[in-house]
Amino acid sequence: MTTLPRLLALLLALAWLAGCAGQPLTTKGEQRVAGQWAAQAERIAELDTWVLVGKAGLRTPEQATSANLDWSQHPFYYRLLISGPFGSGRSTLEGREGRFSLTTAEGRFEAATPEALMAQQLGWSLPVSALSDWIRGLPAQDSPYRLEKDALGFPRLLEQDGWEIAYRDWVRVADLWLPRRLVMSYDDLKVTLVVTDWRPVLDD
Repeated sequence: MTTLPRLLALLLALAWLAGCAGQPLTTKGEQRVAGQWAAQAERIAELDTWVLVGKAGLRTPEQATSANLDWSQHPFYYRLLISGPFGSGRSTLEGREGRFSLTTAEGRFEAATPEALMAQQLGWSLPVSALSDWIRGLPAQDSPYRLEKDALGFPRLLEQDGWEIAYRDWVRVADLWLPRRLVMSYDDLKVTLVVTDWRPVLDD
């Protein structure tokens, strides 16, 4: 796992609003109940294809800004389209079998890791290597972590690679409970992510 400098954090403007313990959160009249997370654990771990649309907000002591995110994930390929203020118009990050490229208004660039690529070209970065796990409510593989669960057994707070990921709200899609709103914190950086459209692709 790539160690993320503070600037790196400068986007994780993909992420998430701080933790919540109290009442079970609802979505469209539904309430989470105890045992649901454990019951879907295998399907969540196997979920590797989705389209996700959302809004990301970034806050530091000096500034607050936001952007739109369109994320297409497949087993051997992903694409993140970032548009809005901190996306410098429109930027597209793509990864395929160990190769990473970033396309901006200035051209197409490559680097050894997606984090380095974004930091070099945009001045901020996302922990892309871990996000595909965190967005499903899972810790990233091959890196130490600490996970707290709420009273219903759902992830509440994940600490990994210097980040705190607080799961604030959930949505039920295709018979799965998936994170809808999170807050991600790294030192004095806070990034909130609100997913407006979750489209998981599940095997029959």
